[in-house]
Amino acid sequence: MPKMKTVRGAAKRFKVGKNKIKRGSAFRSHILTKMSQTRKRDLRGPQFVDKTNVAAVKKMLCK
Repeated sequence: MPKMKTVRGAAKRFKVGKNKIKRGSAFRSHILTKMSQTRKRDLRGPQFVDKTNVAAVKKMLCK
């Protein structure tokens, strides 16, 4: 049986910790001048994959 291959796009987007899978925030790339400082500050913090998507992400990462 061949080895499972990791989805390379997923490997670049997610980091697996002990209990949770960390992900990046959306809406942080461009046109940030019209966004409030509070909104940008909140998006800066750590984001985690929702529990409904954890199994799918783990499958993509072969974990």
